[in-house]
Amino acid sequence: MYNILLIEDDTALNKAISVYFKKEKFHVLSCFSGQEALDTFSQNNSDLIILDINLPDLSGFDLIEQIKIINSNIPILILSACDLDSAILHGFNLGAEDYVTKPFNIEILHKKINVILKRNTKNIFYKDDHLFFDKNTSKLVINNEETKLTPLEFKLLSLFLENQNQILLKETIIEKIWDSNENYVDEHTLLVNISRLRNKIEDDKHHYIKTVYGLGYRWCHDE
Repeated sequence: MYNILLIEDDTALNKAISVYFKKEKFHVLSCFSGQEALDTFSQNNSDLIILDINLPDLSGFDLIEQIKIINSNIPILILSACDLDSAILHGFNLGAEDYVTKPFNIEILHKKINVILKRNTKNIFYKDDHLFFDKNTSKLVINNEETKLTPLEFKLLSLFLENQNQILLKETIIEKIWDSNENYVDEHTLLVNISRLRNKIEDDKHHYIKTVYGLGYRWCHDE
């Protein structure tokens, strides 16, 4: 069962969306303000957020930025009456997965959510005698000790494990790990973050990220 965090201050609409998705076997947590959403999000596991940008206490755009600080990988679907191109583009630039304008068809919304969840819940799991990583739980254990990753390091490790034994071009990696807040990621930033990731996951006996000179990198354990 997927967990949806629904942030919508219109009581009737919030209830209608909640009832529909509960009938479709989703678990729905309903919030009516930005602060309530932040408190709920920090205390519960969510697989997807449905967010209205017009909230009584703060802008939904500001809320996206705060949510992404807590979890940069959470998929967000914006649901708004604002159909301005500038607002839609701003939502995508902040990292939203989709933008649906009101009024909307609930069945189409359901289909969009299914696509987003399918795209974002691909299981990436790796385990050997030294390293354990589960993308779904964001858990990394090195030599029996849990280790924290920065958002960029998390994206890099997930990308490598999703494409094991394949050469990933530098340009491809930079495109995939582009910061959700549009912070520029260049070749130097990539080099620094790969070096930091190596320092966290590798030791003298375990080598994972191979440099393919002139091209990029490849994940190949102990080759």
